[in-house]
Amino acid sequence: MKRGYVLHHRPYRESSVLVNLLVDGIGRVDVVARTGSGKRSIKSILQPFQPLIFEFSGRSELKTLTQVEAAAPAVPLTGHSLFAGMYINELLVRTLSVQHNAEALFLLYHQALVGLATRFCQSQLRYLELALLQELGAMPSLGRDTQGEPLNPEDYYQLVPELGFQFVLNSRARNAYQGAMLLALSDNQLNDEQFLTAKLLMRSLLKPLLGAKPLLSRQLFINSATPTKIDANNSP
Repeated sequence: MKRGYVLHHRPYRESSVLVNLLVDGIGRVDVVARTGSGKRSIKSILQPFQPLIFEFSGRSELKTLTQVEAAAPAVPLTGHSLFAGMYINELLVRTLSVQHNAEALFLLYHQALVGLATRFCQSQLRYLELALLQELGAMPSLGRDTQGEPLNPEDYYQLVPELGFQFVLNSRARNAYQGAMLLALSDNQLNDEQFLTAKLLMRSLLKPLLGAKPLLSRQLFINSATPTKIDANNSP
């Protein structure tokens, strides 16, 4: 049987739901599932953050879920971690299609959820965003600049669309990032002081993929927090 997580689901015809799954070794798979009723209903396990094992069939892009069961207890997310998990799910649904062979994302996704269940940390979001962009071929090199020279931790580099990071003398130039942060992101070694600039970089890179429609999960976080409690380092 295959293993995976529900990213999103919505009603689909009578007593059925359309489910977007993230499947280990495959990537995104969309399935139709009959939910059933009473004791035989599977509604309670077809939920986000619930590890599942399942089987599906079909030759078209929209598969039919033929068997499903819980593989383990749901990953317990609360507070900022819950909003972060919702953000990750929405991000994957919005950017991944069933045509993408994103087979490596499942383990990183699972590790991010487990980490968020322990404590909220911006780094878990940034590393998953990085892996997603790399899978989609939308991540510029974090090791060399546009001239092929190795990045210097002390220097600043401007993000040039479709080219990469270009060395600049002015650290305040638009879309300029310090080499130290770029190298730390590449090595999954961001520190607290680098979280905000790393988030701004990821937003800039993800914007063309997400389009103009705002992320609902981000707005839910803003609406749930009072103005005095909104922290740029805690929002997705």
